[in-house]
Formats: sequence, structure tokens, C-alpha cells
Amino acid sequence: QVQLVESGGGLVQAGGSLRLSCAASGRTFSTYAVGWFRQAPGKEREFVATISGSGGRTIYADSVKGRFTISRDNAKNTVYLEMNSLKPEDAAVYYCAARPTSTAVVFTRSTLYDYWGQGTQVTVSS
Repeated sequence: QVQLVESGGGLVQAGGSLRLSCAASGRTFSTYAVGWFRQAPGKEREFVATISGSGGRTIYADSVKGRFTISRDNAKNTVYLEMNSLKPEDAAVYYCAARPTSTAVVFTRSTLYDYWGQGTQVTVSS
């Protein structure tokens, strides 16, 4: 079992940047695929990005491709989401999620993840 804690959210002006972190407990974090999802008020939770256990494979939602970068440091049991050129429509609660799997597998569907963090709020002012 793994516990996830997100951090790094906050208020930023449009065009600005934030880096979110997802810190995990457990000694086998490298065997977990991790995804970032977000949920804005009145909207469904949506996929943002995912990374394989080894970090060698990533997938991004079209809406963030070229602006967001997901990465991980397994020695620190942490996954990052670097967000640049932020837009007001990026404002949401951002969640990280994890699922144990083989090192090359990633998942874009939220229902496939077993563990979730509590979320961190990102607010983008125009």
C-alpha cells in the first residue's frame, strides 16, 4: 500500500508556472505508475498526465501537451508536474494517483488507479 501527498499548488497569474509534487510512502515506488488528474468546480475529474514506474514512458492530455511536464525521482519517492504557461482554464484541484504495475505501463483512466492523494488547489488569475 502507498500513501500520496500532493504539494505545490497555489495562486499564479496567467502565463506563470507552478511545480506540483506528489510524495509517496513505501519502498517500491518504482513499480507504480503515477498519474495526475484535475477537477474544476462543476466538472468531472480529467486526466492530465501519467508516467511509468521507470519514468521512461509518459502520456499527456492534449490540453496540456507542450506546457506541462511530468517526471519522477524514485530515489525520493516523488513525482512532479511542472506546469508552464498556465491558463485560467487550468485552475482546478490537482490529484496524483498511483497503481502498482510493470515498469512500462501507464494509465489514463482514473478508475484504473488504486491510490489517491488529497489534492492541491491551483488557481490561475487572468
